[in-house]
Amino acid sequence: MLSSRKEAYEFLESLVAPEHLKTHVSLVGEAADMLIEALGALGVNIDPEFIRVGVVIHDVGKIIYTNELCGPGSEHEPEGERILLEKGASNKLARVCMSHARWNEMECSLEELLIALSDKLWKGKRVEKLELQVVDRIASNLRCDRWEVFPKLDMVFEEIASGGHERLQRSVVS
Repeated sequence: MLSSRKEAYEFLESLVAPEHLKTHVSLVGEAADMLIEALGALGVNIDPEFIRVGVVIHDVGKIIYTNELCGPGSEHEPEGERILLEKGASNKLARVCMSHARWNEMECSLEELLIALSDKLWKGKRVEKLELQVVDRIASNLRCDRWEVFPKLDMVFEEIASGGHERLQRSVVS
């Protein structure tokens, strides 16, 4: 279940996801694709399809907690995990609903951290603590020092974040 971005979007459609949610995950997906491409060029070993699917479903709980579509709140996180588990998704995938927002409280895979980072960078937000976790995980993955990859990754993060204003403009659903 949910082994591709296409299947994940079909899943959202089956749950009658609001347009705003579909637009949001599409824009987060743009940021994720940029990260995936950059990390691939650096030779980082990741599961790109897991990231793509995770981005599409990370906020699925907002279908129930629609007040959190445009406002603050965290009730959508456990609700999203519950929905996915109920529909037969793996525990690994369902936990993305929690880890995208609670990355600082949970032990997360690199892919989960990249989903969380995409959910920040898409709108131009830089979160140093999250970025440094990603940098450290990638340095470990590449068996090198943090400072060998930091400048390259910082440029990638900044490039993605610099498009945040334009993506925010496109996030407004008529």
